[in-house]
Amino acid sequence: MRVLSHCTQRKVSGMPVWPESLEQILLFMERGGTVLWGIFAVSLVLWSLIIERYVYLRLSHPKYLKQMMENWRSRSDTNSWAAHKIREAWLSEASLHLTRSLSLIKALVAVCPLLGLLGTVTGMIHVFDVMAIQGGDNARAMAAGVSMATMPTMAGMVVALSGLFFSSQLQHKAGLERQRAAELLYASEQER
Repeated sequence: MRVLSHCTQRKVSGMPVWPESLEQILLFMERGGTVLWGIFAVSLVLWSLIIERYVYLRLSHPKYLKQMMENWRSRSDTNSWAAHKIREAWLSEASLHLTRSLSLIKALVAVCPLLGLLGTVTGMIHVFDVMAIQGGDNARAMAAGVSMATMPTMAGMVVALSGLFFSSQLQHKAGLERQRAAELLYASEQER
């Protein structure tokens, strides 16, 4: 209740009322320039895909693996050449399900530092514009451009590093799950 009363008491020149933390985020985004909004959009897509992969590995894949094992055990023929090819096809399909979106996640991770570099370039262009118009005496105007140059670089690197960590972890988990699926299918054949 205190937060709500604090928010409703404050109005900024006819703008909507925001909590202070949201105002700080918007101020950060404004200082970083338009490139920072692009990094934000890329990070939303990146984290949506990462969360989707974790949800798949945690909830959907065990059900898929269980169904694949039941289908394999219900087959009357598991020793022929055709049965081995069917098993290989099922394992390939499981691998596709496990690695879906991982290449897109890696591409988005690679794009983030490049967007940060673009922010650096646009910020430095702003600094040079200020220097051309006002001369090199206005340190405050130049500082805004330098800030605009460093914030997207930092944001791009933070998103890329965290995304790189989780994408490599997802790649490792996908490999382990594929190996586990293969071991289960081969083990069920040897039980017969």
